[in-house]
Order: sequence, then C-alpha cells, then structure tokens
Amino acid sequence: MWEKEIESVEEMEKLAAEIGRYLRPPDVLTLEGDLGAGKTTFTKALAKAIGITRTVSSPTFTIIKQYEGDYPFNHLDVYRLANSEEDLGWDELFYGDAISVVEWAQYIQEELPEHRLELVIRHTGSDSRKVECTPKGERFTRICEEIFT
Repeated sequence: MWEKEIESVEEMEKLAAEIGRYLRPPDVLTLEGDLGAGKTTFTKALAKAIGITRTVSSPTFTIIKQYEGDYPFNHLDVYRLANSEEDLGWDELFYGDAISVVEWAQYIQEELPEHRLELVIRHTGSDSRKVECTPKGERFTRICEEIFT
C-alpha cells in the first residue's frame, strides 16, 4: 500500500489526473471514503484527464452514469446496493471497453475484477486528506510505484 498526503482540492485533482494518464479500458478503480472525503472531486478530475468534457456528477440515485471521452467511462456509486443481489451486468461493465470508477465498492466486492486499483480517501483536516493506494495486480503496482514514490 502507498500513501499520499493531499493538502488541497488542487492537489487531489492533480493526483487524479496523474492516475488518469495511466488508465486504459477495461481498468477498474475503486474509491472508498467517508461522505465528503473527495471521491467525486477525484472522479471529476480523473474523467477530465481521460477526455470527458461533460459535467461529471455523483450517480448516487442512478447507481451508474456513463460518459464518452478518449475512452468510455463508467462512474458507479453502489452505496444503494448494500444488502442487494442486484446484477447490473458486471461482466460488461468491468471487462468491456470502458474505464470504471466504483464508489462504495465494498458493497459489490465479489463482483469486482481481480486486477484493479483501490483508493481510500481519509479526512486528516478541514482541507487535507490522506489517499491510500492498494494495487491489485502487477500493472497497478507499477502505476502506484510511478505515482506514489
């Protein structure tokens, strides 16, 4: 696991853009963190880094929003799927032609691909955060080594 201290929204956006430069379909990135930790801020910056020009907003009520940019982009918020057996076509989402970001991924842990990048964002102050990065797979380990060291 790697960690990075973030002191501002701008630093969070910069980190997301750096990670975004490495991602290719069908990469999956999971985001965990308390409400207001910066998951959506991170996702907006990541989407921008992969060429999404539409406004990215949290899919809390729709569960998934899809966008087109340099690559197709899936933004999922699966919080509402806690204790649910709902199948949204995980194979198509996670093994298709898109990059996917999953917020609250612990609720669909069994459905996630083996190889993915897991990020946890924690409050450390009013504007500061700690981002913990856990790679699942060799490719994501190399990405973390590049960005977090």
